[in-house]
Amino acid sequence: MKKKANPTPKQATPAKKRKQAQKREQPPKPEALDVAELQQGLLRLADEGYRDFHAKLVPNIEKSSIIGVRIPMLRKFVRGFFRHKEDVSAFLALPSHDYYEENVIHAWFISRMKDYRACLKELKAFLPRIDNWGVCDSLSPKAFAEHHDVLKKEIRHWIKSEHTYTVRFGVAMLMKHYLEDDFEEIYLKWAAGISSEEHYVNMMIAWYYATALAKQYDATVPYLEQKKLSPWVHGKTIQKAIESSRITKKQKEYLRTLRLKR
Repeated sequence: MKKKANPTPKQATPAKKRKQAQKREQPPKPEALDVAELQQGLLRLADEGYRDFHAKLVPNIEKSSIIGVRIPMLRKFVRGFFRHKEDVSAFLALPSHDYYEENVIHAWFISRMKDYRACLKELKAFLPRIDNWGVCDSLSPKAFAEHHDVLKKEIRHWIKSEHTYTVRFGVAMLMKHYLEDDFEEIYLKWAAGISSEEHYVNMMIAWYYATALAKQYDATVPYLEQKKLSPWVHGKTIQKAIESSRITKKQKEYLRTLRLKR
């Protein structure tokens, strides 16, 4: 009886070969985010002297919540620890953080997001949790740069908030995004309309007007001439403007004449 020849094995198609190659090249699936490991890594980087120094800068939070990791070391740690996007997503999904540095990392991740809507969603969830200016000022979303047309609506909402650091953030974004090509005088009126007894809100308003004097002097100086700002913001604005290298000598001389008499 004649033996049957062995069938020739089927050759994989180019598409199947590519799929198999991609599967081999995929990194192993990351394990669940280990918060304890994250915190232990941060604690190993603690600098007691820096912690004491930084605690004085943010006196309204418990010193025990500050580890004391210097920013360059913190950035390096983040690059090494968060190797997968799943880790970042899991971290952002945590309902709270124990340490100041963890909140700074959270602010950095939001700031790096490229999708405007996704960024805004994470930001709105995070803002109410901020309890100090250091974390607040670590927020500077890159996604905002291309969405000035819709961002101003969000800013208008933020500066009307009753939460100190939401208002501070809103004024900071008004300063960052709307003092140059997209500047409109109405934005100066928005900031002047904020009434607050909170130091960290009023400091940001003064910073905003001092920067506005450097970039939009003619539109801004009437707010000092006509005393449209609170006395404290008025004085701090002039102080910061005079300290600025972006204000001309002649402008500084005039601003000194606008100081309020005690």
